[in-house]
Amino acid sequence: MEWYQYITCFFAGAVLANAMPHFVHGISGEKFPTPFAKPPGKGLSTPLTNTVWALFNIIIGYLLFRVSKVSTDNLMSVVLMFAGIASMSIMLSLHFPAKDKE
Repeated sequence: MEWYQYITCFFAGAVLANAMPHFVHGISGEKFPTPFAKPPGKGLSTPLTNTVWALFNIIIGYLLFRVSKVSTDNLMSVVLMFAGIASMSIMLSLHFPAKDKE
């Protein structure tokens, strides 16, 4: 694999992990922060906005996944993708805890 494919493994995982909360909140009919809210990332966006944002993230994550050529034959690609998922998941869990208290 080329060096840039290892970087895209990480970002594929991060982008796909970011899609999950937006998709779940969107299809559940709940408002949730997106980059399009006011203020960005703090205000609440509509369920439709969250669903569309999640679908966009899934498309970008899939394209990054394809470019990175993540494969079980290459353990480093799998580890880097998991690192991207873990990093984004931890960051989101630290960023959004106050939302549930509202």
